[in-house]
Amino acid sequence: MKGILTGVGIFFWAALSFAQQPHWKNFQAPVMASLRGVSPISDQICWASGSRGTWLRTEDGGKSWHTGTVLGLDTVDFRSIHAFDSQTAVLASAGQPAVIYRTVDGGNSWQKVHQEGKEAFFDAIQFVDEQRGYVLGDPIGGKWMVLETIDGGISWRSLSSLPDAVDGEAAFAASSSSLVVDGEGLVFATGGSISRLHRYSFSSQSWAVRGLPEIIQGAASQGVFALSLIAKAGSLVLVGGDYLLPEVSEGNSLMILSKGESKIPTRGPFGYRSGVAYLQEPGWLIAVGPDGSDFTKDGGNHWVPFSSVGYHAVKVTASGNDIWASGSNGRLAKLVY
Repeated sequence: MKGILTGVGIFFWAALSFAQQPHWKNFQAPVMASLRGVSPISDQICWASGSRGTWLRTEDGGKSWHTGTVLGLDTVDFRSIHAFDSQTAVLASAGQPAVIYRTVDGGNSWQKVHQEGKEAFFDAIQFVDEQRGYVLGDPIGGKWMVLETIDGGISWRSLSSLPDAVDGEAAFAASSSSLVVDGEGLVFATGGSISRLHRYSFSSQSWAVRGLPEIIQGAASQGVFALSLIAKAGSLVLVGGDYLLPEVSEGNSLMILSKGESKIPTRGPFGYRSGVAYLQEPGWLIAVGPDGSDFTKDGGNHWVPFSSVGYHAVKVTASGNDIWASGSNGRLAKLVY
């Protein structure tokens, strides 16, 4: 009898969770590029970018897409994008070459505003406001690369203070989500030989670092791939895993609470996850990966799968109320909840 009642309870919980869970409204863009960059403005306006020098933009909620290739750079992978509105956006390539481009006319023309050397590899882009933004790059000469703009992406320069990197430590550009910023500073998470959290304070202009022993690490395919800030709670949620073992869930998520304590989720995302974003209302987190999506209602402690469709990246609008995702073969989606 106990087994029967337990089974009924599980069935009821699963049915209730299904009834309350979100779902994706999927779109197929007129390109087959791998889209790891996504930057939504609203439920109607969203930009995306990716392989083959591709950029995309919709102004009608995904019904139609304007797309093109940046100045013939069809071998460049633009994994990072930040859009300000329907006309202005900044793109950063992963590397070969590591370049930053900017448009002010909806993508009709692009201006190269920055380029790094052959060893450079850009991982993520984030803006504090319409003027100040940051690009994170992999270490060169034992120092992490962090570029700053204070004029809306027109010009870029290195931070005067850069954190040290451990040999084999790297950030991941799978979704341009390994970096977050706010008015107090910036935070980025790493993987590879070691998984760590690096924090930079704007006021003191200094760095602090902490290890993340709860996260799977030690191999080039392992570590934290994305993090999200929950401003109201003052906490961070980190997701990742091992992209070569996408079905493995152990060590793929962690919460850093407001006072700095670490907490391992009671039930983490169901596999490797490359992107995560916080939906302000109703206070959910959405995580995506190549084999599906999960959500949590309690700040990252209990995750529930809601889709088996794979996506690389997930981002939220500045209002915190609309979430879009991008994936392989020109796949895009908007969350319905």
